[in-house]
Amino acid sequence: MRDDYIKDALKVISDPNILVNVVSRRVKQLRRGNRPLVESLEKLSAEDTALREIIDGKISYELASYTARS
Repeated sequence: MRDDYIKDALKVISDPNILVNVVSRRVKQLRRGNRPLVESLEKLSAEDTALREIIDGKISYELASYTARS
């Protein structure tokens, strides 16, 4: 993965743990055949494509809230 993409993606999703999870899910989708949401003149890995999609605002995420019940 390109360091500059990681730094730029961390500006969008500041929590590294969440970023890793979002990238991981998107990479799985791309490897299953989903089309990239960004175009590139260079051949990008699935990881770099996912990071570019985050940087370009093509991917969003929601944190689930959990309530403990007794």
